[in-house]
Amino acid sequence: MNFSGLNPDAPAFYAELRENNTKEWWTANKDRYERNVRAPFEAIGDELAGEFGPVKIFRPYRDVRFSADKSPYKLAIGMVTRSSPAHYLQLSEDGLMLGGGLYEATPAMLARFRAIVDDNRLVGDLEATLDEVGDAGFELMAGDALRTAPRGFSVDHPHIDLLRLKRLAVSRREPVAEWMWAPGALDDVRDRWRTVSIWCDWLSENLGDTVGD
Repeated sequence: MNFSGLNPDAPAFYAELRENNTKEWWTANKDRYERNVRAPFEAIGDELAGEFGPVKIFRPYRDVRFSADKSPYKLAIGMVTRSSPAHYLQLSEDGLMLGGGLYEATPAMLARFRAIVDDNRLVGDLEATLDEVGDAGFELMAGDALRTAPRGFSVDHPHIDLLRLKRLAVSRREPVAEWMWAPGALDDVRDRWRTVSIWCDWLSENLGDTVGD
């Protein structure tokens, strides 16, 4: 399927799902999901794979086994490249979220990252990389960061915000806009993912053998 734009019905679909998150509503609207949400998302994923590698589109079902919220369906569709570090794209009623990096950093990755942050000879290159992706609208994903300093570091460390990170990923949000429904959305998403590649390349080059462990 050639990509001709995401479908403007997708945000409305998820807004309605939020109010009707039941198997009955999903069953009645499944064809709409396949046609207006998943098919265009698969099409842009196929196009992006040529440059960034194969992508995986996540299933629409939530894992509710250990959750107090038993709503069965996710309120967004997402894809991730099958690489580490990875690129990510999500579509919801709020628009797009683009990002990438190491979403589940291992202890070895975090140890190496924190050693770089703590080394005055190395942290400058990290800051320059973050400034570069920051100028393009990307921010570190710090929502689940430690509340205090990691073991072995002072809360007064000049780079305490970096040391507290548990997820070495960046993201940028795009509110619903007309450009998303046109074929040119592919170029816009591709350009943003190229910015994500700057961060992913830094992670690969500086965390070395810890990436993929």
